[in-house]
Amino acid sequence: MLSSLQNIFRMGELRHKVLFTLAMLLVFRFGSHVPVPGIDATAMERLFQQGGLLGFLDLFAGGALKRFSIFAMGIAPYINASIIMQLLTVVIPRLGELAKQGEEGRKVMTQYIRYGTVVLGALQAFGMSFWLKNMGVIPNFNLGTSLVIVITLTAGTAFLMWLGEMITGNGIGNGISILIFAGIVANLPGGVAQTISLIKVGGVNLIALGAFLIIAIVVIGAVIFTNEGQRRIPVQYAKRVVGRKVYGGQSTHIPLKLNQAGVIPVIFASSILLFPATIAQFFPGVFLANTIKNLFSPQSALYNVLYALLIVFFTYFYTAIVFNPVEMADNLKKYSGFVPGIRPGKSTAEYIERVATRITLAGAVFLAFIAVLPTVLIGLTGVQTFYFGGTGLLIVVGVTLDTMKQLEAHLMMKQYEGFMK
Repeated sequence: MLSSLQNIFRMGELRHKVLFTLAMLLVFRFGSHVPVPGIDATAMERLFQQGGLLGFLDLFAGGALKRFSIFAMGIAPYINASIIMQLLTVVIPRLGELAKQGEEGRKVMTQYIRYGTVVLGALQAFGMSFWLKNMGVIPNFNLGTSLVIVITLTAGTAFLMWLGEMITGNGIGNGISILIFAGIVANLPGGVAQTISLIKVGGVNLIALGAFLIIAIVVIGAVIFTNEGQRRIPVQYAKRVVGRKVYGGQSTHIPLKLNQAGVIPVIFASSILLFPATIAQFFPGVFLANTIKNLFSPQSALYNVLYALLIVFFTYFYTAIVFNPVEMADNLKKYSGFVPGIRPGKSTAEYIERVATRITLAGAVFLAFIAVLPTVLIGLTGVQTFYFGGTGLLIVVGVTLDTMKQLEAHLMMKQYEGFMK
């Protein structure tokens, strides 16, 4: 492992990518501590001491919401805009055609998502300003103060979107996922310190905490195993004679991942479910708003059932977007490849789709199970010291694996020893 880390800094291009990513994360953490003007920090802290949904929302913002910094909204408007755009590609034929036009189409789609992020960010910031006014966090509320807060928060989200794109283009890993990962990990030291303080005063049962940690380690291992799991479809290539040379004749396989969507379904599902409760927060004291807030609390039964169902849905939805069995079957046929016992062409596409549907179901159910498991464990053991849960666990493990794979690929290109033995 140490030698692999040394190899990273021996490669000029890879060293630049890693250092650039770290520099962007430092900017992200710095911005998380720059407060929005006009906010009463003491009143904001008292609001968070009430607990509830705010702690879960702050999980993705890395503490920026609790401090109400310029990055308080995090990258949530960008994720919501991406979800809306992905769904519209199915409904609107024009957007569906753009999604299939390769790099140029993706550029146009990305531009639409950027515009959508700014619009959604402004609406969310506007709602937050009125909510904070009602909660007594903005002492001198007027039109000017509201505009400053809306512009500052929207600009902060737009800057995070740009930061994520810069990491994706010039750094290592998916920039948006890296920012979410950094926000979650930033909460861990405070959570650990809080746990230790509770242990000292007897607020946490040591046996329950030990059991919780053992189960967490087992779950992390299961998540890694599932993310790396594959179903290999055997492929045989027929021999072809071109001039005086003979090509083909070898056997290989098509690796179909058990979880092809990665952590995207978890991020999408949590973003959608947080939306009703977030809107309800803007109307304190209203009976309907309080009912919605309680129903969509991360600890409620309804939230966890809907969360599991949405994860399954988005796993299939995202897999259908990124995985095309017809194109795969056509490529096999073009190069004289075939699956033993299956006719080339349409039959091969149907077979690959059938296999992908089955393994996707297993991957989706596993994701949903892991996402709601910590809530069940918290209810059984009573250990609830900080908001991490299945959502944070899946995102952290998934992003770590994806980033390590990218580092591995760069190292192997230069014939260096990688991380994964």
